[in-house]
Amino acid sequence: MLDIPHVRSVLAEHYDLTPSPELAEEMKDIYDKMDRVVSPADWAIYAPYVKAINELKKKRNAVILGHNYMTPEIFHAVSDFVGDSLQLAMKATEVDADVIVQAGVHFMAETSKILSPEKIVLMPDMEAGCSLAESITAEGVEEMRAKYPGAPVVSYVNTTAEVKAASDICCTSANAVQIVDAMDSDTVIMTPDQFLAQNVANQSKKKVVYWPGSCIVHELYTADDLRAYREMDPEVKIIAHPECTPDVVAESDFTGSTSGIIKWVHDNKPAKAMLVTECSMASNIADELPEVEFAKPCNMCPYMKKITLEKILYALHTMEGQVEVDPEVAEKARLSVQRMIDLSRKLGL
Repeated sequence: MLDIPHVRSVLAEHYDLTPSPELAEEMKDIYDKMDRVVSPADWAIYAPYVKAINELKKKRNAVILGHNYMTPEIFHAVSDFVGDSLQLAMKATEVDADVIVQAGVHFMAETSKILSPEKIVLMPDMEAGCSLAESITAEGVEEMRAKYPGAPVVSYVNTTAEVKAASDICCTSANAVQIVDAMDSDTVIMTPDQFLAQNVANQSKKKVVYWPGSCIVHELYTADDLRAYREMDPEVKIIAHPECTPDVVAESDFTGSTSGIIKWVHDNKPAKAMLVTECSMASNIADELPEVEFAKPCNMCPYMKKITLEKILYALHTMEGQVEVDPEVAEKARLSVQRMIDLSRKLGL
């Protein structure tokens, strides 16, 4: 666990991180990307960190991969590439950098290290885990194989390296249906998200069997809540993530991955939109879409929110928090992830 007083002491010795309205004004071009959701006072606090991080990235030849669930000051101000887990997995193989800073959760950093073993991968807070990833082990995968002999195992990228290594291929919420449909078997095992699996089953001709895991953010939404909200505001368009229950998905106007959700809102520009996913999604696209009013039934991911500008700066300054994966595990996991990437590219996803 990070010792935050120590982190602040180290940073104070090397950087002037005093809130600065003057610096905030100098960096107005960055602030314009988020001024609808970040107050001027908060931006004055963030600006010194943003300046220090962006300068240090050049010194370290580092890039920051920011997931769509990052807060706006990370998403817009310091991330070099943003996207869902599939987009970031692909980008990890393409970036010309010595250091990757994963602004996301631990399994994402593992995936970057698996795909780019020669690069240094930094995790700003090792406690930024994932309840879904922690719901299954490699032993759990073997249990499913024993129960359904011969069925291929499609594991969500929201899993540990060990689970990826025990699987045949990975998937994300953006490509899960296509990956399952491409399997040469009538029965397909999906791990660990039961609701993603059920939603895939509703769109696939395959028999999909699954591990009973779920996301602590998306499982909280209910169809009754959405119906009640729609009754109060019939104009609202409800857009849900496929980690939500099938009942929630059925109540929605559109369902898709985080990148799919962003694209749908950009393409359709509804007057009012409710994003049934993690809190920061709406905040990160609000300034790009001033014509859209975002309703915020906010369920926050406590793991994603462990990543802060302060921790990113500390990681880049000290080069602490390096993610390592056992080479034997990494080699097997790399096959599963690479199969997903290759198949996604082949299918044009």
